[in-house]
Amino acid sequence: MHQWTSEQRSLADTADDEVIRWSNGKGGSLCALLSTLQYILVPECGWQPIPLTEMITTQDVKRAYKRAALCVHPDKAQQRSASIQEKHICEKVFNLLKEAMDKFDAEQRRTGVC
Repeated sequence: MHQWTSEQRSLADTADDEVIRWSNGKGGSLCALLSTLQYILVPECGWQPIPLTEMITTQDVKRAYKRAALCVHPDKAQQRSASIQEKHICEKVFNLLKEAMDKFDAEQRRTGVC
């Protein structure tokens, strides 16, 4: 298990707070999370905002999710030598997006409606 310094723990706590503020009020909605990623990610991630108007069909949403998952994947953050805080944000966002995608897929199976 990784032992964090007090500074690293503080940065991780700050990152947690940022992710919570960003995700609040979105109800785990995949489209809401995807359309606001630019507010939580640093420019170095290379994320290009995707407006809700470009996520109309199920395929649109899945394509946007794949782009986002690649952008915030913890391995990608490691490759670009992101700061501890950025890595922590990417990991948290990646997990939130995965949960939202699972919810989206379950809803699609249940209703068949995008």
